[in-house]
Amino acid sequence: MDSQRFLHVFFFFFFFELILHCHCLTPLSASSDVKLLVGKIKPSLQGTSESLLLSSWNSSVPVCQWRGVRWVFSDGSPLQCTTDLSSPQWTNFSLYNDSSLHLLSLQLPSANLTGSLPRELGEFSMLRSVFLNINSLSGSIPLELGYASSLSDLDLSGNALTGVLPPSIWNLCDKLVSLKLHGNSLSGVLPEPALPNSTCGNLQVLDFGGNKLSGEFPEFITRFKGLKSLDLSSNVFGGSVPDGLVLLQLESLDLSHNNFSGMLPSFGEDSKFGAESFEGNSPSLCGLPLKPCLGSSRLSPGAVAGLVIGLMSGAVVVASLLIGYLQNKKRKSSIESEDDLEEGDEEDEIDGSGEGKLVVFQGGENLTLEEVLNATGQVMEKTNYGTVYKAKLSDGGNIALRLLREESKPGKPALNWARRHKIALGIARGLAYLHTGQEVPIIHGNIRSKNVLVDDFFFARLTEFGLDKIMVQAVADEIVSQAKYDGYKAPELHKMKKCNPRSDVYAFGILLLEILMGKKPGKTGRNGGGEYVDLPSLVKAAVLEETTMEVFDLEAMKGIRSPMEEGLVHALKLAMGCCAPVTTVRPSMEEVVKQLEENRPRNRSALYSPTETRSDAETPC
Repeated sequence: MDSQRFLHVFFFFFFFELILHCHCLTPLSASSDVKLLVGKIKPSLQGTSESLLLSSWNSSVPVCQWRGVRWVFSDGSPLQCTTDLSSPQWTNFSLYNDSSLHLLSLQLPSANLTGSLPRELGEFSMLRSVFLNINSLSGSIPLELGYASSLSDLDLSGNALTGVLPPSIWNLCDKLVSLKLHGNSLSGVLPEPALPNSTCGNLQVLDFGGNKLSGEFPEFITRFKGLKSLDLSSNVFGGSVPDGLVLLQLESLDLSHNNFSGMLPSFGEDSKFGAESFEGNSPSLCGLPLKPCLGSSRLSPGAVAGLVIGLMSGAVVVASLLIGYLQNKKRKSSIESEDDLEEGDEEDEIDGSGEGKLVVFQGGENLTLEEVLNATGQVMEKTNYGTVYKAKLSDGGNIALRLLREESKPGKPALNWARRHKIALGIARGLAYLHTGQEVPIIHGNIRSKNVLVDDFFFARLTEFGLDKIMVQAVADEIVSQAKYDGYKAPELHKMKKCNPRSDVYAFGILLLEILMGKKPGKTGRNGGGEYVDLPSLVKAAVLEETTMEVFDLEAMKGIRSPMEEGLVHALKLAMGCCAPVTTVRPSMEEVVKQLEENRPRNRSALYSPTETRSDAETPC
């Protein structure tokens, strides 16, 4: 009898120890949050390749040591690792079975995540913050994310998320403080909150920049009275900017690189928002801090008539006499920028000894040559036909003067499409070589037309690469920062100064648009005081208005029957692809070279300049 009792006790303790041992390895029942995190969230986020950060999420590592997550108990006390290894907060055994343990924060920025957003994120009742920015997450934002009732901070920036934003995102409105979705590929119209009077009282940061969102300005945002920072840049929003925006106490605003048009609301003369907050929109966008809106200035009837005349195609043509006046004005200037000197050199190239004539268009019949010569002026725009000046007459009126120059000097070949294509291909090959032809890739960082040399045979060569390696870093960074004023700077470089191959690709895209359109990007006029020319926005507007063929430079179109067959349209698409706001969408320079080579102009004979021989031209372009 005693032996039987001994055996019963022995087997009882044996099985009890075995059960304890099994609990340590594989929990029999897990709390809902831990089960969701390991069973659903981890596989979805890491996709097919295991993430090093997520590898700590397993039963052999104490829950308090799992990387990228923070836990809290139902009473609000945080889960912390203690030095006492016997503490229940250290072992997985007790925590796997503790239903009061909840996920508080998911922080995995730059964690090399390649999966998708799991819909189960909406099931965490106490989840307050999700930081999954700067990864490679794809797919759409799940509808269920809007069910995370405690979520206050959500940052999904810098991924490859697509599709439309689910309306349920505004279910988070009551708790939401910061919502950042910058640098994805979200598209469509922003959905409005389900409740028409929703104010999202706690929301301070809203960042939808760098996507493909469209439609008019989401006016419901003007009801978010607590908003401090708003970024809608680099999308395809259109229409007007609502006046209600001035009622918000915004400290940061970026509406640049969209298709906004019309008059800006009055932010006041002491507004903290400069022209960079609105650059890259429709040319018709006007009002402080941009150009004045036509009709809003109180000019005399003669001045208004003069402006209308100047804006008509042609306006007033002045030749040699105006050149002499401008050269005299240039000599009186005490400070000249590098651009001023280059513009002056360009004017000096025009022969001032020939006879010029004044052509006056309808409405300006009373203008005299003497009045024009006595006017004070500044450069507004440079085109293939010449330079446009804004001139102020002695009576206070304003007119626009266009100085035409002769494009055919003897021996100067025309820049038709075949020659422009050869130049563009040469630039692309050089840039691709810098990126991939060296043991250590070279980032140019300052691609623009001024850094391209073209010889008599239209071979292009890049200059000014690698110079940042021998310069003081602060000076090199300043040069990169300055590039934004020239219109070649990628959107992501507005918030960081370090260049990369994709920012070079963006600058090449702008340069290719410049070759196709015959327009210089960036600020126009002397000292960059004129209008900002955003080439991608001009193309977007032309596509929407179905006037794409009008964006090409007339000289490039000479002798071309079909822009589609000759590769012009393909080159335009390629340039816009290079200028994509999202870096991951842009092609590599090797791909650019391949596409340009596959879409050469049919008229190859145009590659021969008057000085080339047939044997010279055998060199492949």
